[in-house]
Amino acid sequence: MVVLTEPKQDRAVRTREIILRAAAEVFDELGYSGASISKIMERAGVTPGGVYFHFKSKLGLAQAVLASQQGFVELPDSSPGLQRLIDITFHLAHELQHNAVFRASVRLAVEQEEFGVHDDTAYQEWANQFHAQLLDARRAGELRDDVDERAFANLLVGAYTGTQIFSNMASKRADLPERITVMWEYLLRAIATPEARARLVMPEV
Repeated sequence: MVVLTEPKQDRAVRTREIILRAAAEVFDELGYSGASISKIMERAGVTPGGVYFHFKSKLGLAQAVLASQQGFVELPDSSPGLQRLIDITFHLAHELQHNAVFRASVRLAVEQEEFGVHDDTAYQEWANQFHAQLLDARRAGELRDDVDERAFANLLVGAYTGTQIFSNMASKRADLPERITVMWEYLLRAIATPEARARLVMPEV
């Protein structure tokens, strides 16, 4: 009888993913300061050697969670341009409400000064994602002539970040979709043509 075993490399990759998700869950619940390697080990069900083989410290784990932020969500597939940009922001709201690992990466990005990190990579990646949709919107004739796509992508990241933080403090993000609806009602007046605004719809919340 042939006994099939999991290849060592595949097992290592799977273990790393388990540890990373466990760390994200602990960071989401306790923040960086409240999390510990022992709590992460317990959540992941691995030994100290298993953790330290992949990550040298709690800081290394936090940085890995931050670096994986976009990998924790699957973005919606809809028509490119402003409608997809709107859909992405509402999808992220849903993920912030229900996806602990994505929520942890966002929390760490906001709190990173607590662990001596000043890295805007996560913010820049979302700005690039938004910028790509704005370029599609420009090609589709949806944007006003005076709109700078890159400048607005950066502004949208800042506006969204502030909105979700405010919502978290006010309602644990229960009202985040409603707040995003209001945000877009004002922003679209500044960037979209009247014809585009007439076609765009806000997802049901």
